[in-house]
Amino acid sequence: MTRRFVLIALILVTFVATGQNKMKKAEELIDKKDPGWPIVQDWIKTAKNKVEILPVDAVKAKDALYKTQVTTRSPMGAIVFMTGGLLVDDGWIRILGSGNSRFNRTLPDWNKGKAFKEFGETPSFLLIADDAIGGFYLLNGGGLGTDVGKIYYFSPDNLQYEALDITYSEFLEFCFNNNLDKFYEGNRWNGWREEVSKLKGDEVFNFYPFLWSAEGNDINKSSRKIIFVQEQYSLNIDLQKQMSSSK
Repeated sequence: MTRRFVLIALILVTFVATGQNKMKKAEELIDKKDPGWPIVQDWIKTAKNKVEILPVDAVKAKDALYKTQVTTRSPMGAIVFMTGGLLVDDGWIRILGSGNSRFNRTLPDWNKGKAFKEFGETPSFLLIADDAIGGFYLLNGGGLGTDVGKIYYFSPDNLQYEALDITYSEFLEFCFNNNLDKFYEGNRWNGWREEVSKLKGDEVFNFYPFLWSAEGNDINKSSRKIIFVQEQYSLNIDLQKQMSSSK
């Protein structure tokens, strides 16, 4: 079994086991013999896109790891335990870790009330990252389809859960090396990089007309304002429900 498939399996086992067994202590989740962080570091060092590792607070990291219940042998556990989060492409994509003053959200706390009610429950999905325009990346735990362990993108330009057919490890590869200009074609405005680089990790740009509307197809003509990411996520969910019920 290759290293990549072992890492994928570790995350899948966590999805199945969490909530069925007593929560493991943080010390039990820290893998000192075969940690995943050196591998993630190597991926970051060779990344084509700019990746910033936010400083970690050891106490917060331990708490976040316990709440997430993922071993540090996996890339997700390694990022939660070893970083305050990752900022990709000057902060366009924010990958959740254990929180930082510039990215004031932890992976488990951000998911509570969305993916599960209480820590230790089996999540139907996990919000693992988001972007500056209010798009959200989710790891499927069974609530989005039969492809458990694969990543979906909750897109702001159609309010649909788009299956990307990639694992968490492959998602990191996508963030680090993919042509993001091509992936986000039509959703990056003139001068976006300077504006996004000043955005806090708990903020996003909100657009009017909405990106999913016919009137909002030219992002350079839309007005934009900064709002909290929680507000944008709730808005996306509400609008998606309204659109689904009206069909």
